[in-house]
Amino acid sequence: MKVLCDVHIAKRVVKFFEEHGIKSIHVNDILDSWNTKDSDIIQYADENDFSVMTKDADFKNSHFLKQTPRKLLKISLGNISTKRLLSILSENLPLLEEKFESGKCYIEIGIDTIVIIEQ
Repeated sequence: MKVLCDVHIAKRVVKFFEEHGIKSIHVNDILDSWNTKDSDIIQYADENDFSVMTKDADFKNSHFLKQTPRKLLKISLGNISTKRLLSILSENLPLLEEKFESGKCYIEIGIDTIVIIEQ
C-alpha cells in the first residue's frame, strides 16, 4: 500500500503511515504543491500505484464517473482533530492495507461507518 495525501490532510498523517512501514507522500511535497490540479494528483497516483487520501468529494465523483483514481480513501469525518483521525486510521489500518493491496478500491470512512467498494 502506498498513500498520497491530498492538500487538506495533515502532514502528520504521512508520518503516521511511514511509521507503519507504508510509503506515503503529501501533495505539498510533489508536483505543484498546494496548487496541483486534482487531475494531476489523480494521474500521479494512478501512474505510481498510490491510493489517494482526501476529504474532497471531487475525487469521489471522479472515481465513480471516470474510474480514476483507481484507489481512493475518502475521509468524511468533519472537523476532527488529527489525533482522532490517526486513531481511526490506526484502528482500521489492517483493513485498509488488505483492501488497497487487492486492487481498485474505494473506501470512505465516516463517523460511524466504513464503506468499501471493490471493483
